[in-house]
Amino acid sequence: MRSNVFELVRTLVAVFLSLLIVFIFIVIVSKDPVRAYRLFLIGPFARISRLAEWLNQSIPLLFAGLAVAIVFQANQFSIGAEGQFLIGALGATMVALSFPEVDVIHLLVAILAGMLCGALWGVIPGLLSAYGLKEGDNLGVLVVSLMMNFIGFYTAYYTINNHFRDIYAGFMASPFIPSTSYLPFLSARYRINGGLVIAFIIAGLVWYFLYRTKWGYEIRMVGTNIGFASFNGINVKRVIIYSNVISAAVAGLAGAIEVTGLHHRYLWQSMPGYGFDGVIIALIARNNPALVPLSALFVAYLRTGGRVMERGSDVSAEMAMVLESIIVLLVTAEALLNLWQRKRLKRKVSQR
Repeated sequence: MRSNVFELVRTLVAVFLSLLIVFIFIVIVSKDPVRAYRLFLIGPFARISRLAEWLNQSIPLLFAGLAVAIVFQANQFSIGAEGQFLIGALGATMVALSFPEVDVIHLLVAILAGMLCGALWGVIPGLLSAYGLKEGDNLGVLVVSLMMNFIGFYTAYYTINNHFRDIYAGFMASPFIPSTSYLPFLSARYRINGGLVIAFIIAGLVWYFLYRTKWGYEIRMVGTNIGFASFNGINVKRVIIYSNVISAAVAGLAGAIEVTGLHHRYLWQSMPGYGFDGVIIALIARNNPALVPLSALFVAYLRTGGRVMERGSDVSAEMAMVLESIIVLLVTAEALLNLWQRKRLKRKVSQR
């Protein structure tokens, strides 16, 4: 418990220092830094449309953060959520365009197809990590998952462009999926994606899975000490495989939600970057699924605030990316506040 409090304090200190550093940067580059910083910090709350933009942007980030947190808990440095997202979106699109237009069932089948396609895409890096690489070879896992992203992107691009392309669109995209496969909006007027509710439910389920089930315990044990886990009878290779598959299913679900809940078609002509964003979110949340929603909302808020600042001042939206980078550097810096922690421990020891 005390360790969790320390990590929370360290994260909050990192965020505060990052905001301070970014303000210094804004002072240097802006003619009206106070206005620019105010737009950055409170701009997303100024209008409901901006609030909707913030919430919608947080949904794929939340799913991506959960997907990455699962494999990171198993000490698998996999960054394959990007490709799994796109393959999930592809699967949901193909099924939505091909399945009979039956209310409710059409939507469920499309979403399940996205999850299944994402999960199947996660089998490959899972098998390679378990049987094709040495135990603990995180560099190999990184390379394999990174390459799978490119394979996933070009597989989806080829499939849509050659078999499901909307010939009337001025860009590479699929036709719009039937309305029976639409995920209902929380607010139709502002197009607030109904996937937000699903994302929070999945976050709760992932937390329960990791901390209240045998399989989740095995994932955390393998991530903590793979040798000790193997010594105690845990099938490490099996854990590596199913952690990758479950993570990929969550990433595939993100793609399905984006198709059925917001865009209503496949339209990605380049990598959206959600998989790499998931790494940032998981790191800020310390791989804790309960904190991933807060981390995703925070990162999405920064980006929305950055766009508002860009539209209303002379500072570009990239300043939000600078802030993200500084936060990650400070959050992951093991030395940050370690002196304070050591002093607390010495004080406790001297009191005994």
